[in-house]
Amino acid sequence: MLNWDEPITPKKAPAAASATPAHPAVAADRQAASARAHSSHAAAGDAYHSLTGLESIDVGAAPVDVSEKRIINARADVNQLLPMKYTWAWEKYLAACNNHWMPTEVSMQADIALWKSREGLTEDERYMIMRNLGFFATSESLVANNIVLGIYRYITNPECRQYLLRQAFEEAVHTHTFQYIVDSLGLSEGEVFNMYRAVPSITAKAAWALKYTHNLADGNFDTSTHEGALHFLRDLVAFYVVFEGMWFYTGFAQILSLGRRNKMTGIAEQYQYIMRDESIHLNFGIDVINQIKIENPDLWSPEFQAEVLQMIQTACELEVQYARDTMPRGLLGLNAEMCEEYMHFITNRRCGQLGLPELYPGATNPFPWMSEAIDLKKEKNFFETRVTEYQTGGALSWD
Repeated sequence: MLNWDEPITPKKAPAAASATPAHPAVAADRQAASARAHSSHAAAGDAYHSLTGLESIDVGAAPVDVSEKRIINARADVNQLLPMKYTWAWEKYLAACNNHWMPTEVSMQADIALWKSREGLTEDERYMIMRNLGFFATSESLVANNIVLGIYRYITNPECRQYLLRQAFEEAVHTHTFQYIVDSLGLSEGEVFNMYRAVPSITAKAAWALKYTHNLADGNFDTSTHEGALHFLRDLVAFYVVFEGMWFYTGFAQILSLGRRNKMTGIAEQYQYIMRDESIHLNFGIDVINQIKIENPDLWSPEFQAEVLQMIQTACELEVQYARDTMPRGLLGLNAEMCEEYMHFITNRRCGQLGLPELYPGATNPFPWMSEAIDLKKEKNFFETRVTEYQTGGALSWD
């Protein structure tokens, strides 16, 4: 065992063993193999540096040419924010900063009293809340890990990366939110945070999404190839369009429906904050996907469009199963059939945003009050509880 009070003395290197000189032909083969390995390593290093911006500075180089900026596989220096090409990414970054909040700003006293009261909530309501928290508790971490370990590295545009940094922080805040709720209500941490392993309808969604991240974690992954770019685009669809753009909305409707009945108002207020954040996440992801389509039209082939439609349809079916699991009987003016119709409506909207045909023609929105809650143009008086304006934390106005 190392004693920190003792000086550390370097070990002597073992004496080199004597060796018989290799045959000239063998030596030549070894030299050629070494050169190939060095060349391969250098190429990999160049690819890594072009993504990270950690290469040596090209002294005297001209300023960035906007035309060389791209979402993936850019030739421009990723360290130079200006001149800006995708102003929509910067605007979303600014909007996200203006939406800053922390869960501990929201009082949970009324929720705690209601949760502890025997008559406060029905058994079905308690069951739904627990399943709801079980899905969200680790989902935000899955999304954050995908952003930090996958998406950020392969997005080669600085203004988009600026937004991704903000989004990663927001995912951390969302995970903090569920820790705060679980701690406030005195729930079993192990039970709630482990539901993504223990509850089949939650496990199915997490497993479906994670399979789209495997290639991005491969050390040899490369978006400059056609197949690599397709894998990256699949990941964006899986996490932005499906995970954040479809799978969160059943849970939002459930908790906001509680809040509309003056139940668990603290949790409902936090879900309103999260929904506001997720709406921007979704729209950013849609913009990124559509910009990649413009810059790489060969990727958006009829075959890939059919694959994306199948992905979205499968995801919709998984969410419908989750709704049935969380609400085996109707409650709060909701039931699984209404949530299925709502998911068909949401699915059609996502298809339209990607320029794809509707999967469920004629689907309508059974929860019109959700549209008002999600409306991003409604900047003032969005919340009717404690926060009267949704703006930076330092400027929050309290009733």
